[in-house]
Amino acid sequence: MPVLSSAALLRFVLLAAPVEDFAPSASPACEMGTRLLELTADMPDEALAVCIHPGLSTSILFDAKLGRVELPGRERFRVMENETGLAIVPTWALSQGERVLMTVTFEDGAAPASVRFLLVVHASEAARQVVVTRQPRSLESLREGEQRARAEARQCREDKARLETECSGPRGVLGLLAQGLLDEGGIADKNITKNVISRPDNTLKSVKGRSYRLDTGRVEGEREVVRLAVAQQLRNHGSTPWTPGGAVLIGPKGEEWKVLRVWSQEPIAPGNQRNVGVEVEMPEDAARGTFTLKWWGQEAGSGSEHFDGVTFP
Repeated sequence: MPVLSSAALLRFVLLAAPVEDFAPSASPACEMGTRLLELTADMPDEALAVCIHPGLSTSILFDAKLGRVELPGRERFRVMENETGLAIVPTWALSQGERVLMTVTFEDGAAPASVRFLLVVHASEAARQVVVTRQPRSLESLREGEQRARAEARQCREDKARLETECSGPRGVLGLLAQGLLDEGGIADKNITKNVISRPDNTLKSVKGRSYRLDTGRVEGEREVVRLAVAQQLRNHGSTPWTPGGAVLIGPKGEEWKVLRVWSQEPIAPGNQRNVGVEVEMPEDAARGTFTLKWWGQEAGSGSEHFDGVTFP
């Protein structure tokens, strides 16, 4: 199976073609509409199940200011936060039945100091709004909270519409032009098959590889921003299937760059090989030198896979 050309990469890495759902697992019954949750100081410390679905927004609103949101694999979500709420839009990097434990800590430190949510990827549905309170409230307080919740929900809908507009534009080269990502320089690519080294303790081996660079035309902090991509053909030498769960690109000085998205055709069965890809943005002057691409899988117990020697054109 050949590594994808520059034209093919336009279709799946830079525009993030959705990953197909894999073997489904049982999901809890989803509560649609608005869901009300009241927290008490003596309630059991167990995660509250909330159904999510790729591409659908789930808003979670609180009656207290948020301190910290811990969301493993955050790069697989689009998250919009404010002082008392957040909206979560899962991407297609998440598979059906997958569970992600999210912890929200409150700023004031009052009991309960935090709450945990078990985000469950449902086949077709998602909880659209969850309202969380920590104490009984008066009728006036409830009315005020309802008004605030409606205003925040309206803002979340506007944010969701903006995200959907960005994702529903033209595809292919026209899509890149519409996003302002394709200038006169086009895409530069480089064959890195012989440069990439699979570490000895890897389960996966790199068969072929190619890297790509695209000038975005953006300047942030007086530094030009480039978009980079790596397409690999990986072979699974393990005894169980492997599905990409996420990745980071580690720079020459050990700095980690979170990828914008990952792509895969399907899980890589033992003895088989498949194409995978990642995409990342960084300042142009940081995109020089030799990098390490670190992958991890979705399967429980799967370790990290390191590939050294990644360079860009």
